[in-house]
Amino acid sequence: MTDNTEQRKRSIGRVAGAITASGLLTVKSPNVRVEDGFIRSRFRYVTVNAVLDEEGNVVAIPTERFYRFKTKFQPRKLGLLQVGWGGNNGSTVTAAVVANQQGVSWETRDRVHLPNYNGSLTQAATLRVGFDDHGRDVFVPIKSVIPMAEPNNIVLGGWDISGFNLADAMDRAGVLEPDLRRKLRPHMETMKPLPAAFDRQFIAKNQVPRADNIIESQDKQVQLDQLRRDIRDFKEQNGLEFVVVVWTGNSERYAVESEGVNDTADNLLSSIKSSHQEVSPSTLYCVASILEGCPYVNGSPQNTFVPGAVELAKKHNVIISGDDFKSGQTKMKSVLADYLIGCGVKIKTMVTYNHLGNNDMYQLTDEVMWKPKSASKSRVIEDIVDSNGTLYKAGGDSPDHVVVVKYVPFLGDSKRDVSEYTSETFMDCHYTTIMHNECLDSALCSPLILDLAIFAELFSRVLYAVEDENGKVKEESFSSMESAMSVLGFYMKIPRTPPGEPIVNALGRQKSCIENLLRALVGLEPENNMLLETKCPFTQA
Repeated sequence: MTDNTEQRKRSIGRVAGAITASGLLTVKSPNVRVEDGFIRSRFRYVTVNAVLDEEGNVVAIPTERFYRFKTKFQPRKLGLLQVGWGGNNGSTVTAAVVANQQGVSWETRDRVHLPNYNGSLTQAATLRVGFDDHGRDVFVPIKSVIPMAEPNNIVLGGWDISGFNLADAMDRAGVLEPDLRRKLRPHMETMKPLPAAFDRQFIAKNQVPRADNIIESQDKQVQLDQLRRDIRDFKEQNGLEFVVVVWTGNSERYAVESEGVNDTADNLLSSIKSSHQEVSPSTLYCVASILEGCPYVNGSPQNTFVPGAVELAKKHNVIISGDDFKSGQTKMKSVLADYLIGCGVKIKTMVTYNHLGNNDMYQLTDEVMWKPKSASKSRVIEDIVDSNGTLYKAGGDSPDHVVVVKYVPFLGDSKRDVSEYTSETFMDCHYTTIMHNECLDSALCSPLILDLAIFAELFSRVLYAVEDENGKVKEESFSSMESAMSVLGFYMKIPRTPPGEPIVNALGRQKSCIENLLRALVGLEPENNMLLETKCPFTQA
């Protein structure tokens, strides 16, 4: 009799210690009310000002502020434009949405499968609310905390340098099962990407043969104007209220950042007018999105957000998020490094190796294109190492961190990675952890793209104000959140942050940030996991 059999026997009749509710969350509290189409909440934000003296002592000074949040209750009809729509990510996102919309099932050797959005934080993850009367933890789906756009209602479109229709692009990607692709073909073969902005000096040479669907003019102002028209037309033709643009394509080379070219918003716009060679296609898409009031997400590691683009986003009060989707090995790295260092174990070496055969990896065989990807993969543990000066002394005492990727055409989108972590634990004894993962790369990225669009729409509905010393706020004092949407750093290898905010890569901290912000919007305190009601039971007077 196996251990699994014994475990199943013990599980029969076991009372669960937690329960997930299937309905919506309603908060009954003086700190929240719904009126005039808005959710209005009051939130006590407690932080600590840490003052260091010359001897290294710390004086901790707790401070509190009261925020007022004002969130439009109703999500808007949402459109998602993907740059690289015909790539592996874009075609997989589209196939998943269509399969869910149409209820398309498919058969493999083992069973019949039903469509889902597994891997999506908004659609498949839960948030702890509190206890019920039986002492059980009560969770709700994250999408039930506050009204969010439904992925089945998202209208899809985009650009691609390849003219393949989405059915052919899906087959070329080879991510999904043949039976599913066959059933989806009639729904997707009429979808065709718009001609894309193109500059061959920013992409790998091996990608040029794919470029049969590009904007004819090489004048960058003409390209920008066309992209803006595309966004407006997409919005109008589909009756959309809000559009999010996501770069889901391959990496570009770094653009050279220089004074007078892309250092300010005005200089960047002037450089576009003069077709300056250091204005990349991704920055053109970013500028077009900002000028049309659409959040822009950079899912690749290139420096799309040059200083001028960041200034432009802030000026127009438009959300930007980046850089480079964090989906597989890097996400696992930000968990394991946080776990080991957080437990006082000193990582000495991190050697991570992965290989696959999709087009994204193919273009990384160009050494110029590998540089941005290498940088984004290598920086993901910096804040975790910096958080423990007991283990890692200042002045370069950090883990040897090696990242290797290889292109293996036979594997297609199937990504294999091996990671080896060697650490020093008690009395400098060695502790080695080796992991092997296999996944479909685009199946990991696709739910991130949907989440980013849904959260960008949600957070663009949020206004905030800080109470004065009398606990009052004026209606005209409400403003939008910072355009650099660092709360979405959960999805990024190098999170884009507002000025003065440190980069956080530890996945647990990033997820807590999202959860606690959602709680604040509906008048709930942050989750603290102390469970004092059981450790220090309440007593009646």
